[in-house]
Amino acid sequence: MPNSKIPATGQVANYQAQVAVVGAGPVGLMMANYLGQMGIKVVLIEKLDTLIDYPRAIGIDDEALRSIQAVGLVNEVLPHTTPWHAMRFLTPKGRCFADIQPMTDEFGWSRRNAFIQPQVDAVLFEGLKRFPNVSSLFSRRLMAFNQDAQGVTLQLEDDEGKHETVRADWLVACDGGSSFIRRTLGIAFEGKTAPNQWVVVDIANDPLGTPHIYMCCDPVRPYVSAGLPHGIRRFEFMVMPGESESELSKPEKMRELLSKVLPEPGNVELIRQRVYTHNARLAEQFRVDRILLAGDAVHIMPVWQGQGYNSGMRDASNLAWKLAMVVKGQAGERLLNTYQQERRDHAKAMIDLSVTAGQVLAPAHRWQGKLRDALSWVLNYLPPVKRYFLEMRFKPMPRYHSGALVQGEDESSPVGRMFIQPTVTFSNGTQRLLDEAIGPQFAIIAWGSNPQWGLSEEQIVQWQQAGTQFIQVVPQVQLSAIRQLPTGVVCVGDTTGRLKAWFANQQHSIVVLRPDRFVAGVAIPQTLGRLMDDLAMAVSLHSALITPTNKNKVA
Repeated sequence: MPNSKIPATGQVANYQAQVAVVGAGPVGLMMANYLGQMGIKVVLIEKLDTLIDYPRAIGIDDEALRSIQAVGLVNEVLPHTTPWHAMRFLTPKGRCFADIQPMTDEFGWSRRNAFIQPQVDAVLFEGLKRFPNVSSLFSRRLMAFNQDAQGVTLQLEDDEGKHETVRADWLVACDGGSSFIRRTLGIAFEGKTAPNQWVVVDIANDPLGTPHIYMCCDPVRPYVSAGLPHGIRRFEFMVMPGESESELSKPEKMRELLSKVLPEPGNVELIRQRVYTHNARLAEQFRVDRILLAGDAVHIMPVWQGQGYNSGMRDASNLAWKLAMVVKGQAGERLLNTYQQERRDHAKAMIDLSVTAGQVLAPAHRWQGKLRDALSWVLNYLPPVKRYFLEMRFKPMPRYHSGALVQGEDESSPVGRMFIQPTVTFSNGTQRLLDEAIGPQFAIIAWGSNPQWGLSEEQIVQWQQAGTQFIQVVPQVQLSAIRQLPTGVVCVGDTTGRLKAWFANQQHSIVVLRPDRFVAGVAIPQTLGRLMDDLAMAVSLHSALITPTNKNKVA
């Protein structure tokens, strides 16, 4: 595999790290935060002199918020969000033909939220200050890199032309859609570029003030109107054939665009405007030996479902815990192969959904728009169809059929799906979301029984070394009757009844969660030992304490 050739030049500084992260966008920042809290020595490299300050993504979903919760920053992020943010598709006459409401909070947060990305990025960057093992290098351009069997060497150049060298065990490329690292490695990035551009306009002191996001399917010029936190309004207008970016930047042209949506287009406080091209592309590989790629470096998609940002955060959530275990010597590097195995297909599904949404908003032919409007009018009166949109069932949820998990034969199994996150009650009476009882690690959660029963002493030690939390769940009213727990077991009360309902729908009473909150396996107490041995193999767990299942003893 080709590598970037490093010229023989004098260096003024050298840096050592276990992981180098290139790109201080949201994916790179999330990677650095998770690795930082796991004690990994990280160097974050960014070519700009500061974080990007202009708004880009405007939609953050429940999975991304759960990832931010996992690094202890969700309370700082929430003030920059608007929860329960609906998406409404309108006909040219203003009739709503698809009302997409985020009706569920099964993962602990509203399924769809508006947000201001630069403010959230700033929170993630500030969060790095908690970790003395994480350092940041801004205004550094990656000139070249090379990898060998032990690590990766990067050569940087600062704004003054001075060269620096970074040596890391692993490199994570989060350097965007034009990724220098991906291109240098020769990884194919196949897909399409949309024929139309869009001009994005952000306005302070929202002149409309209405909440939610509206997608107006106007055949003359489709547009988007979105209410954002802190009184910001975003408009997006399709750039029509023959129009140029310079022409659209003229004040009179901007007033003409805004006149479609505002009675006084000249009376606005313009923050900025930019022209975007929508791409749909997917990388052939997510890993080349000691180099891993994430976010826009491996997939880019149109904005219509707000999933570009969120798909990148899913990459970080999936990769960070695996890389941390490998770096800490808890697992073999074969675990990293499951990153592409699990993430690539879902990224493609999100790209396809975003492309489809764009075709609904701006069909290629007017007759297609008229057919869409007529069908939507009929379908909106069918309750099952309406629920399908209201509950966002069209959104492809990640489902892993193979990888770092132990899948059963039942297709309806929860294995490979994200686990719910209801409110639970702790022994001191406080009520918090379930993940607060787990931390950034594995969890074995048992309904009503001791989660260590069925495991040998060796297995308990082995999984404790991997950072596993053992949790017993009981109905909240039983919590006060729990007198003594085995060492290392936490008992929580089922406050809302959601956990009881979840287990009631399963054939198993124990669920094993990965650090990214996906179900790694299910069992009953008598089969838990066998499951944990199989899972140890699936995640390439390093331990001299693994014992054959037939030697399990009751703990």
